[in-house]
Amino acid sequence: MATVLAFHAHPDDEVFLTGGTLARAAAEGHRAIIVVATDGVMKSVAEGGTTRMEELRAAAAELGVSRVVHLGYADSGHGKELYPDPPDRMRFVRADTEEAAARLAEILREEKVDLLLSYDPNGGYGHRDHVKVHEVGRRAAELAGVPRVLEATIPRDVVVRMVRLVRLLRIPFRYDDRVLANAYSPSAAITHRIDVRRYAGQKQRALAAHRSQVTGNGRMAPVMRALVRLPAPVFGLLLGREWYVESRRRLFTP
Repeated sequence: MATVLAFHAHPDDEVFLTGGTLARAAAEGHRAIIVVATDGVMKSVAEGGTTRMEELRAAAAELGVSRVVHLGYADSGHGKELYPDPPDRMRFVRADTEEAAARLAEILREEKVDLLLSYDPNGGYGHRDHVKVHEVGRRAAELAGVPRVLEATIPRDVVVRMVRLVRLLRIPFRYDDRVLANAYSPSAAITHRIDVRRYAGQKQRALAAHRSQVTGNGRMAPVMRALVRLPAPVFGLLLGREWYVESRRRLFTP
C-alpha cells in the first residue's frame, strides 16, 4: 500500500485536478491525503473552523481520502492587489517558501508519503497561491525525500477546447481566453494521463460537496453549477481524465 498526498491551494481545487486520481488510489487500497495551503478564506476565522474546510472534508469523504490538513495560511485573493494579512494568519503568497515547505515536509515524513501530487510551474492558470504551491511542494519533497512528484496540470489544447465549449454553451466565465491559452502545460510536457472515468460519479459528488462555491457568485460558480447538474456519464466524458508532469528534479533526503 502506497501513500499519496495531494497538495492544493484552496478547497475545491482538489476535485478539478486530482479528484479522480485520489478516488482511484483509495479504491485500489492506497492511503490518500489532502493538504490545502489555505482554507480559501480572506478574513480572520472564528474558533471552530470554516464552512469551506467542512465542505473539503465532505468532498474528501466522497473521494475516499483518509486525512485532510490545512497548512495554516489565508487565501491571497485574485487580481493585482495584495490585501493585508488578516490578524490571525499570513496570506500564503507572503509565506517564506522554506518555512512553508518545512510545514509540509513534516506531514510528508509523518505519513511516509510515496507520491506527492502538486502543481506545474505555471500553477495551472497562474493564480499566485497555485504558483506558490508548486514552489513549496517541490521544496518540501526535497526536504522529506519523497521519491516521486507528479505536478497536476491540463494540456493547453484541452484547455482551449474546454473554454470554447463553455463559451458555446453561454456559461458565464470570467477568465481571459488569451491567458488560458498559455497557461497550464504544453501537451509535449505531459508524462502521465490517468483515466478516471470509473470514478466520475465520486468526483462529481465531491464537487457538489463544495456547496458555498457552487451556489455562490465566484468566478467559477457558473461552471461548477453546470458540471454538478450534468448526467454522470457526460461529466465523465468531460472530466474523466487527469494529467501530470513528473518532476525530474533529483529529490534527496538532507
